Formats: sequence, C-alpha cells, structure tokens
Amino acid sequence: MADNREAVGHGRLSVVRTDADGITVLGLDGEIDHQSVGGLTRTLSVADAPEGPRVVIDLSRVTFMDSSGVNALIAAFQSARAAQGWLRLVVVRGAALRTLQLVGLDTVVPCHPTLEEALASVRPGA
Repeated sequence: MADNREAVGHGRLSVVRTDADGITVLGLDGEIDHQSVGGLTRTLSVADAPEGPRVVIDLSRVTFMDSSGVNALIAAFQSARAAQGWLRLVVVRGAALRTLQLVGLDTVVPCHPTLEEALASVRPGA
C-alpha cells in the first residue's frame, strides 16, 4: 500500500492529501468559504488514473461551508464521474452535513459517517 501525504494550509482551511491504493483521501479541517476554497480545488486536481479518479473527501472536521464549498464538491463529483471515476464524502454531523442536506447534495454524492465506511464501500465485495 503506497501512502503519500501532502499537507496544504490555506488560511482557515487545512487540507491533508493521502494517496493509498489508488484512492485519494482529502482530510479537511476548518472553514470552506470563498477565501479558502482555492486550496481545496487545487488539491482536488488529482492525477488521472487509468480507471478514473477515485476520491474520498473527509468533511468531519469542517466547521463551516458556504456555497463555494458546495460548488467545489459538485464540480469534483462531475469531473470524477466524467472521467469514469467516483467521489465519496465523509460527513458526520454539524455545519457541513447541514449544508449538504439543505442543497440536496447528500442525495447525489454518496455520504458515509466514517472514513472506514467510505473506503469499505468502494472495495470489491463491500
């Protein structure tokens, strides 16, 4: 299992990227708004894999998310899908979950309560 970590901090948002077994995991901590969303979108630019990008975004430590964050997630979902890949979200509770529910994104993008469940849902036989 290859594990490459990269930390990117952008003001009130910290993004830690881990690549393992062909899956990119982005752990977000802080606030996603118009000032910090650029760091997220740059980190979402993952290298194309032959089977398409496979990305799990962990929002469990996000304390605030505005429409900039929602738009970035929608764009990432559409981009992954167009490239024959997928996107999964980890959303436990709080501001991020409430925002996703308000706009209905939780009914479009698969959401999981834990990182382990999100990763398990993409493995064969899960």
